[in-house]
Amino acid sequence: MFLTLALLRKRIPGKQWIGKYRRPRPVTTTMKQAMIRRLEIEAENEYWLSRPYLTREEERNHNREARVARWEAFKAQKSSKFPEHRYMSDHLNHLNVSKKWTC
Repeated sequence: MFLTLALLRKRIPGKQWIGKYRRPRPVTTTMKQAMIRRLEIEAENEYWLSRPYLTREEERNHNREARVARWEAFKAQKSSKFPEHRYMSDHLNHLNVSKKWTC
């Protein structure tokens, strides 16, 4: 019985659409057309990426002013949250109301 099952079995074990021994899906014309469309898009992307808009020398420092301005704005924002300096003379100034020990 096991031999006949092994020799004559023509079914997919378990779920037929998932797993290692799954049923192969038939390739349709729409699948072929979609694959060709994706390959054409990829070829066009490769074409445009192979021709840069700027040369390496132009690209090197093309945005320096904007980057410096953004960095300065960020530093100003961080320092604005920082409390102002306090001095001990200001903090202990209330003790100078009467200096009896100096008279």
